[in-house]
Amino acid sequence: MYVAPSILSADFGRLNDEIKAVCDAGADLIHIDVMDGRFVPNLTMGPAVVAAAKKASSVPLDVHLMVENAPFYVDLFLPLAPKFISFHLEAENHPLRLIEHIRKAGVSPAVVLNPATSLSALEYVLSEVDMVLLMSVNPGFGGQKFIPSALNKIAALREMIDKRGAKCLIEVDGGVTGLNAPDLDEAGADVLVAGSFVFGSGDYAEAIKALKL
Repeated sequence: MYVAPSILSADFGRLNDEIKAVCDAGADLIHIDVMDGRFVPNLTMGPAVVAAAKKASSVPLDVHLMVENAPFYVDLFLPLAPKFISFHLEAENHPLRLIEHIRKAGVSPAVVLNPATSLSALEYVLSEVDMVLLMSVNPGFGGQKFIPSALNKIAALREMIDKRGAKCLIEVDGGVTGLNAPDLDEAGADVLVAGSFVFGSGDYAEAIKALKL
Protein backbone atom coordinates (compact mmCIF):
# COMPACT_ATOMS: atom_id res chain seq x y z
CA MET A 1 0.00 0.00 0.00
CA TYR A 2 1.26 3.45 -0.93
CA VAL A 3 0.46 6.40 1.32
CA ALA A 4 0.00 9.96 0.07
CA PRO A 5 -0.47 12.47 2.93
CA SER A 6 -2.61 15.41 1.83
CA ILE A 7 -1.05 18.75 2.75
CA LEU A 8 -4.54 20.25 2.84
CA SER A 9 -4.48 19.24 6.51
CA ALA A 10 -0.92 20.41 7.19
CA ASP A 11 0.04 23.54 9.14
CA PHE A 12 0.60 26.00 6.28
CA GLY A 13 2.62 28.23 8.57
CA ARG A 14 5.14 25.39 8.79
CA LEU A 15 4.53 23.78 5.40
CA ASN A 16 8.20 23.18 4.58
CA ASP A 17 8.78 21.38 7.89
CA GLU A 18 5.48 19.48 7.67
CA ILE A 19 6.31 18.08 4.24
CA LYS A 20 9.81 17.08 5.27
CA ALA A 21 8.41 15.40 8.36
CA VAL A 22 5.93 13.19 6.53
CA CYS A 23 8.54 12.29 3.93
CA ASP A 24 10.88 11.20 6.71
CA ALA A 25 7.97 9.32 8.31
CA GLY A 26 7.51 7.09 5.26
CA ALA A 27 5.20 8.90 2.83
CA ASP A 28 5.35 7.57 -0.74
CA LEU A 29 3.77 10.63 -2.36
CA ILE A 30 2.72 14.11 -1.31
CA HIS A 31 -0.91 14.74 -2.26
CA ILE A 32 -1.73 18.27 -3.43
CA ASP A 33 -5.40 19.33 -3.48
CA VAL A 34 -5.90 22.19 -5.93
CA MET A 35 -9.38 23.76 -5.64
CA ASP A 36 -10.73 26.69 -7.64
CA GLY A 37 -13.75 27.72 -5.56
CA ARG A 38 -16.01 26.84 -8.50
CA PHE A 39 -15.94 23.09 -9.07
CA VAL A 40 -15.81 22.69 -5.28
CA PRO A 41 -16.73 25.28 -2.62
CA ASN A 42 -13.18 25.91 -1.45
CA LEU A 43 -10.08 27.70 -2.69
CA THR A 44 -6.64 26.29 -1.95
CA MET A 45 -3.20 26.59 -3.52
CA GLY A 46 -1.63 27.62 -6.79
CA PRO A 47 1.63 26.81 -8.58
CA ALA A 48 3.82 28.94 -6.29
CA VAL A 49 2.82 26.95 -3.20
CA VAL A 50 3.17 23.67 -5.06
CA ALA A 51 6.63 24.67 -6.30
CA ALA A 52 7.62 25.31 -2.68
CA ALA A 53 6.16 21.94 -1.69
CA LYS A 54 8.23 20.21 -4.36
CA LYS A 55 11.43 21.77 -3.02
CA ALA A 56 10.62 20.51 0.47
CA SER A 57 9.61 17.01 -0.63
CA SER A 58 11.91 14.04 -1.10
CA VAL A 59 9.08 12.00 -2.69
CA PRO A 60 7.04 12.69 -5.87
CA LEU A 61 4.01 14.96 -5.94
CA ASP A 62 0.46 13.79 -6.66
CA VAL A 63 -1.56 16.79 -7.91
CA HIS A 64 -5.35 16.47 -7.68
CA LEU A 65 -7.19 19.16 -9.66
CA MET A 66 -10.68 19.89 -8.32
CA VAL A 67 -11.34 22.59 -10.87
CA GLU A 68 -13.35 23.75 -13.83
CA ASN A 69 -11.36 24.41 -17.02
CA ALA A 70 -9.00 21.55 -16.23
CA PRO A 71 -6.73 22.08 -19.30
CA PHE A 72 -5.84 25.57 -18.05
CA TYR A 73 -4.80 24.23 -14.64
CA VAL A 74 -3.00 21.24 -16.11
CA ASP A 75 -0.75 23.61 -18.04
CA LEU A 76 -0.05 25.58 -14.85
CA PHE A 77 1.21 22.50 -13.02
CA LEU A 78 2.88 20.45 -15.77
CA PRO A 79 6.12 22.52 -15.55
CA LEU A 80 6.49 21.36 -11.94
CA ALA A 81 6.79 17.76 -13.17
CA PRO A 82 4.70 15.96 -10.53
CA LYS A 83 4.40 12.19 -10.68
CA PHE A 84 0.62 12.34 -11.22
CA ILE A 85 -1.87 14.96 -12.34
CA SER A 86 -5.49 13.94 -11.87
CA PHE A 87 -8.62 15.71 -13.05
CA HIS A 88 -12.32 15.07 -12.53
CA LEU A 89 -14.20 13.41 -15.37
CA GLU A 90 -17.29 15.34 -14.24
CA ALA A 91 -15.60 18.60 -15.26
CA GLU A 92 -13.96 17.70 -18.57
CA ASN A 93 -15.64 17.26 -21.96
CA HIS A 94 -12.54 15.94 -23.75
CA PRO A 95 -10.75 13.67 -21.28
CA LEU A 96 -8.82 11.60 -23.82
CA ARG A 97 -7.28 14.73 -25.31
CA LEU A 98 -6.23 15.97 -21.88
CA ILE A 99 -4.88 12.56 -20.85
CA GLU A 100 -2.71 12.48 -23.97
CA HIS A 101 -1.50 16.04 -23.32
CA ILE A 102 -0.45 15.15 -19.75
CA ARG A 103 1.36 11.99 -20.85
CA LYS A 104 3.23 13.78 -23.65
CA ALA A 105 4.62 16.12 -20.99
CA GLY A 106 6.14 13.16 -19.16
CA VAL A 107 3.61 13.13 -16.31
CA SER A 108 1.37 10.19 -15.39
CA PRO A 109 -2.27 11.03 -16.17
CA ALA A 110 -5.01 10.14 -13.70
CA VAL A 111 -8.76 10.71 -13.54
CA VAL A 112 -11.08 11.23 -10.59
CA LEU A 113 -14.66 10.20 -9.86
CA ASN A 114 -16.88 11.80 -7.22
CA PRO A 115 -18.78 9.43 -4.88
CA ALA A 116 -22.00 9.52 -6.90
CA THR A 117 -20.35 9.17 -10.34
CA SER A 118 -20.75 5.75 -11.91
CA LEU A 119 -17.77 3.65 -12.93
CA SER A 120 -19.31 3.63 -16.41
CA ALA A 121 -17.70 7.05 -16.87
CA LEU A 122 -14.38 5.18 -17.15
CA GLU A 123 -15.52 3.05 -20.08
CA TYR A 124 -13.35 4.67 -22.73
CA VAL A 125 -10.51 6.08 -20.63
CA LEU A 126 -9.51 3.27 -18.26
CA SER A 127 -6.82 1.84 -20.52
CA GLU A 128 -5.32 5.29 -21.10
CA VAL A 129 -4.60 6.36 -17.51
CA ASP A 130 -2.05 5.35 -14.90
CA MET A 131 -4.35 5.85 -11.93
CA VAL A 132 -8.02 6.28 -11.02
CA LEU A 133 -8.79 8.30 -7.91
CA LEU A 134 -12.08 7.42 -6.23
CA MET A 135 -13.39 10.05 -3.86
CA SER A 136 -14.80 8.55 -0.67
CA VAL A 137 -16.14 11.91 0.51
CA ASN A 138 -17.71 14.76 -1.42
CA PRO A 139 -14.69 16.85 -2.38
CA GLY A 140 -13.93 20.32 -1.12
CA PHE A 141 -12.96 20.04 2.52
CA GLY A 142 -10.71 17.87 4.68
CA GLY A 143 -11.76 15.98 7.79
CA GLN A 144 -14.96 14.45 6.40
CA LYS A 145 -16.27 10.99 7.24
CA PHE A 146 -15.71 8.09 4.87
CA ILE A 147 -18.73 7.14 2.72
CA PRO A 148 -19.16 3.36 3.27
CA SER A 149 -20.51 2.65 -0.24
CA ALA A 150 -17.07 3.58 -1.59
CA LEU A 151 -15.84 0.11 -0.59
CA ASN A 152 -18.15 -1.58 -3.08
CA LYS A 153 -17.10 0.90 -5.75
CA ILE A 154 -13.41 0.20 -5.13
CA ALA A 155 -14.01 -3.55 -5.37
CA ALA A 156 -16.00 -3.12 -8.60
CA LEU A 157 -13.24 -0.96 -10.09
CA ARG A 158 -10.61 -3.54 -9.13
CA GLU A 159 -12.64 -6.21 -10.92
CA MET A 160 -13.04 -3.91 -13.95
CA ILE A 161 -9.29 -3.25 -14.11
CA ASP A 162 -8.37 -6.91 -13.73
CA LYS A 163 -10.84 -8.08 -16.38
CA ARG A 164 -9.52 -5.57 -18.90
CA GLY A 165 -5.88 -6.09 -18.06
CA ALA A 166 -5.50 -2.36 -17.44
CA LYS A 167 -2.32 -1.13 -15.76
CA CYS A 168 -3.69 1.64 -13.55
CA LEU A 169 -3.57 2.08 -9.79
CA ILE A 170 -6.60 2.72 -7.59
CA GLU A 171 -6.25 5.69 -5.26
CA VAL A 172 -8.77 6.49 -2.52
CA ASP A 173 -9.23 9.92 -0.96
CA GLY A 174 -11.55 10.95 1.87
CA GLY A 175 -12.01 9.84 5.44
CA VAL A 176 -9.14 7.36 5.25
CA THR A 177 -7.89 6.17 8.66
CA GLY A 178 -6.01 3.30 10.20
CA LEU A 179 -9.37 1.74 11.07
CA ASN A 180 -10.68 1.46 7.51
CA ALA A 181 -7.32 0.91 5.80
CA PRO A 182 -7.60 -2.91 6.03
CA ASP A 183 -11.02 -2.79 4.34
CA LEU A 184 -9.66 -0.51 1.62
CA ASP A 185 -6.78 -2.89 1.06
CA GLU A 186 -9.12 -5.86 0.82
CA ALA A 187 -11.35 -4.00 -1.65
CA GLY A 188 -8.36 -3.44 -3.93
CA ALA A 189 -6.97 0.03 -3.26
CA ASP A 190 -3.31 0.70 -4.08
CA VAL A 191 -2.82 4.27 -2.82
CA LEU A 192 -4.39 5.87 0.25
CA VAL A 193 -4.66 9.63 0.61
CA ALA A 194 -4.88 10.76 4.21
CA GLY A 195 -4.88 14.30 5.51
CA SER A 196 -6.23 14.79 9.00
CA PHE A 197 -5.42 11.20 10.04
CA VAL A 198 -1.73 11.84 9.41
CA PHE A 199 -1.30 15.54 10.15
CA GLY A 200 -3.69 15.42 13.09
CA SER A 201 -1.82 12.59 14.73
CA GLY A 202 0.87 12.99 17.32
CA ASP A 203 3.20 10.66 15.42
CA TYR A 204 3.36 10.87 11.63
CA ALA A 205 5.41 7.68 11.31
CA GLU A 206 2.92 5.63 13.34
CA ALA A 207 -0.02 7.05 11.37
CA ILE A 208 1.59 6.21 8.02
CA LYS A 209 2.58 2.77 9.29
CA ALA A 210 -1.07 2.12 10.24
CA LEU A 211 -2.11 2.88 6.66
CA LYS A 212 0.55 0.73 5.04
CA LEU A 213 -0.70 -2.35 6.97
